[in-house]
Amino acid sequence: MTTDKTGAETTVTAEKDQFTIAVDGKQVGLADFVDHDGQRIFHHTEVDSAFEGRGLASIMVGEALAATRDAGLRIVPKCAMVAKYLEKHHDFDDAVDPVTADTESYLEQVLSS
Repeated sequence: MTTDKTGAETTVTAEKDQFTIAVDGKQVGLADFVDHDGQRIFHHTEVDSAFEGRGLASIMVGEALAATRDAGLRIVPKCAMVAKYLEKHHDFDDAVDPVTADTESYLEQVLSS
């Protein structure tokens, strides 16, 4: 069990194409991803504005990245929030791939269908 900066209990849940974070049972954030060719491309992350400043994005992204690495997948930080997290947390450096033109093209194809 993890708590946010206010001491509220948080729960991060892995779903088919996203991780979610809940505070006291209420979903307040998500990190969307697409798996492709051994990579997990994180393309969108958000936390409800009413819950900003509580460290929820960091909790969720940290757990999502750990789960990704544990699953043997490479992390591709298309989302700015994930990229910013990785700049501060170098323990994931060995599992990160850069965003490439191929990544961009695949992501655009998947998200537009």
